[in-house]
Amino acid sequence: MNVLLEVFNNILAVFRTIQIKDFVDILAVTFIIFSLFKLVRETRAEQLLKGVLVLLAVYVIATVFGLTMMTNIMRILFEFSVLIVAIIFQPEIRKALERIGKSNFGHRYLSFIFNKNKTDEEIKAIKRSIVCVADVATVFSSSKTGALIVFERDIKLADIVETGTVLNSRPSVALLGNLFYNKAPLHDGAVIIRDGMVYAAGCILPLTDNKNVDINLGTRHRAALGMSENSDALIVVVSEETGNISVAVNGRLKRDLNREALISYLESFLIDDTKVYVRHSSRFSSKRKENKDED
Repeated sequence: MNVLLEVFNNILAVFRTIQIKDFVDILAVTFIIFSLFKLVRETRAEQLLKGVLVLLAVYVIATVFGLTMMTNIMRILFEFSVLIVAIIFQPEIRKALERIGKSNFGHRYLSFIFNKNKTDEEIKAIKRSIVCVADVATVFSSSKTGALIVFERDIKLADIVETGTVLNSRPSVALLGNLFYNKAPLHDGAVIIRDGMVYAAGCILPLTDNKNVDINLGTRHRAALGMSENSDALIVVVSEETGNISVAVNGRLKRDLNREALISYLESFLIDDTKVYVRHSSRFSSKRKENKDED
């Protein structure tokens, strides 16, 4: 009874020393651990994490039973664990950082630091490119001509552009029609549209690693999904088999779009989001000006 009372008193003593900052610290660490498990779930990193836990269990057992050589080997391995994890988990770490950048906080409030706001002329150019792509997709849909068109957003696709040919041309139905003509040298790759211009063509996109993708989807759709998983880009796909028009964004595929629905969907991401950023920036600038006037 005295032992239980002593334990209870010790627990109370610990709780008396806890401050608000300690609760904040505990919640922050809990959130980080939960986020890490959420990021690695159903990925290759999940299996690697299980392997690390097995090695940790081996180290504990070796320490308990006094296996000196095994303990030393495990200790050396764990001393270099940070470097090993950075090398093995490099793709997952990159994706995690990209997700943070694509989150609501990073996407909306840090855009003022890393991205300049679009001018009215740039918004008009983007809108022209959307209409042009919708017109081309409609023509390709009726003729069942395969196409893969990427709208670059905040995350720049320099590594993807390097796999193709830089054009930096004003979009037109004739230009895109020639690029995806089945005997043209660049028709197998994707077209990258940057700031309303056809920036590059014949680009190679990464395929999705998602094992739950519909088995009926071809290479173009898998490439579109893979690109949308690795960036914030929007990818328009025209199926060569069915002529259906789809858009991949954030690892999801919106299918069976007509011309009007395609324009509306693309504008909701490429035009409406830009206007939101411009409004945020205008309020920020106005507030800064008011503060300056008060000073």
